[in-house]
Amino acid sequence: MYYWTEYPSPVGLLTLAGKEEKLIGLWIEGQKYFPEIQSNTFERQDSLPLFLQTEEWLSRYFHGEKPSLSELPLSPEGSPFRQIVWKLLCEIPYGEVTTYGSLAKKAAAQLGKDSMSSQAVGGAVGHNPISIIIPCHRVVGSNGSLTGYAGGIETKIKLLRQEGVDLSPFFVPKKGSA
Repeated sequence: MYYWTEYPSPVGLLTLAGKEEKLIGLWIEGQKYFPEIQSNTFERQDSLPLFLQTEEWLSRYFHGEKPSLSELPLSPEGSPFRQIVWKLLCEIPYGEVTTYGSLAKKAAAQLGKDSMSSQAVGGAVGHNPISIIIPCHRVVGSNGSLTGYAGGIETKIKLLRQEGVDLSPFFVPKKGSA
């Protein structure tokens, strides 16, 4: 059985989804790739212990603490390639950023390949189903562009500022992919 709830946050209303005792989704209202949570598949459960634990984690995060990803039972659903990319996202330290190209090199190494397309990695990053907690907002373009956040560039900027990232080396593209 799938469950869901909502959590009001400083970056907008968040929808949390769980299956059994694992968090499978966290989406920012209006973001790209926001799933349709149908009543015949998902049941609203506001007091599920998993959701209370996740809401406490988010509250600490938005109050400037640095809660660990290991505190939550995460179980994003996706292809083996996406799983690799999402695991790499979890390795980006709080308050730091990396590039799509750097993630592509790491993913290629894990797959035993000489190279990997940054665009392929970008697609996997963009389809991260557990926004904020799996920190896809910490990925930027190699040219310093703050592109490619499914929750929108303004939300990406808010999250990076929340973590104390110096945004002066970065810019918002005139045409973005988010």
